[in-house]
Amino acid sequence: MINDVKQSAEHKMQKTFETFKADLAKVRTGRAHTGLLDHVMVEYYGSPVPVNQVANVTLIDARTIGVQAWEKNMVAKIEKAIRDCDLGLNPASMGELIRVPMPMLTEERRRDLTKVVRGEAEGARVAVRNVRRDANNDFKNLLKDKVITEDDERRGQDEIQKLTDKFTAEIDKALAAKEIELMAV
Repeated sequence: MINDVKQSAEHKMQKTFETFKADLAKVRTGRAHTGLLDHVMVEYYGSPVPVNQVANVTLIDARTIGVQAWEKNMVAKIEKAIRDCDLGLNPASMGELIRVPMPMLTEERRRDLTKVVRGEAEGARVAVRNVRRDANNDFKNLLKDKVITEDDERRGQDEIQKLTDKFTAEIDKALAAKEIELMAV
């Protein structure tokens, strides 16, 4: 029983950490990466779909993303969707290829992005602590139902706390690395 609760909590904390890392990848620095356009939605025959489902998204060089539409009539729609998204990008189409250059970040924008990243990190820490709370409640319920002893409950809570500390440290490490990356010129 204790191991089931622990494994479930560890799995949820791992998922939270992976989600946090994916969110960090979306915060752009001066470098281009294809994941930047993952949440850009394009109107495709009446329904919004992610740009990577209607086009090939590749890196042309370190500061430019290339978007190759699968259908010629989608080029203008994709270009408009990229321009209208909140990333501050200015795509330029060259025939069927859309080039999306990454503008240099200003010092003020870097500081703003650092604040955004810190907010994401705090959200991830809160999610990890919520998993800990749920696991501890599970231990309390098992104790109340007399499935485990008080010693087992205490031992389980200690193990969950160790997991919480481990994942919080991982989140802090990823946050520090992203802050260094953001502030690098």
